[in-house]
Order: sequence, then structure tokens, then C-alpha cells
Amino acid sequence: YGLKNKDDLKRFVVEVAGVDLNQTAKPASESSADGGSSESSVAETDSSGDVTLRATSNGHFETTAEINGRDVDVMVDTGATAVALSYEDAERAGIYLRPADFTHRASTANGIAKIAPIEISSISIGGITVRNVRGSVAERGKQHKTLLGMTFLGRLSRVEMRKNALVLHE
Repeated sequence: YGLKNKDDLKRFVVEVAGVDLNQTAKPASESSADGGSSESSVAETDSSGDVTLRATSNGHFETTAEINGRDVDVMVDTGATAVALSYEDAERAGIYLRPADFTHRASTANGIAKIAPIEISSISIGGITVRNVRGSVAERGKQHKTLLGMTFLGRLSRVEMRKNALVLHE
């Protein structure tokens, strides 16, 4: 969708999510040699309640979020339409699914996967909490990292990209 509808996607990111597209994250060329990362950025909350995430060495914004009150490692992904949990992270967050719950299909980094649409009671990063967030869970083994997408980010007042930092405003 994004490749075919770049202008619509840019307008959504700027108007709805409040992301400043004039700032950029670290280029992929500066990523770690193995392409992976076990790093996680600490969510820093300032006195105004804004949360700042620092880019990891691979240029991604990875942190620990509280999903339904339980710690889950996530990657913030402005290109993801929704919050997309791995099967294992969903279980960690107390979300248990049956095979019959996987009623939709989605394209993941590992190919097409069956997904189960869900509603997440709460997601917190630092001092920011968003309740009743639409999301999905990929079938077991099809997604290795939970993505914090636009169904969370779009509920914030603003998401601001700065040099090697992503600032979330509640």
C-alpha cells in the first residue's frame, strides 16, 4: 500500500500521527554488521510527560513497553498500520488465542501469516498509557518481534523524529 500510495501515507503520518518527516533516523548503512540487535532503548520520561526513545545501533527504536501490565520488548514502527504482537509476546501479555481466532491474513517479514485481530487493554511506554488499542497477533513462529504501529502512535498528540531520537507526546 505504502509504495502505491506514498502521498496518502505521508499525509496520514504528518496529519494524524504528527510525525515530522523532515527529520530522519540513522540510515540503514549505519546499522550493525549482523543486521540484528539485542539492544533496547530506555524510555526517558521528562517533566512534561513526553517520552524519548533513542535509536539503537541499528537505527531502530526498540524499547520495553507494558502491554496489559506485562513487560514486552517492542520495536516502534511508524510504517506498521497496527500494533502487531508475536504469538509469544501475546501470551506474555496474557492474550491467549485458539486456532479458530486466526481469521485474517497479513504480510510479515516471514511471508504471509494468519493473524488474529485483538483489542489490547493497555499499552504503556514510560509515563504514556493508551487504552483499548486495536492490534493483531501473528500465528506462532511467523513474527519474531512485536511492532508498535499506528493504532498506538496515532492516538498520541504528536510523534516527533529528532536526530537519533523519537519523542512521543501524549
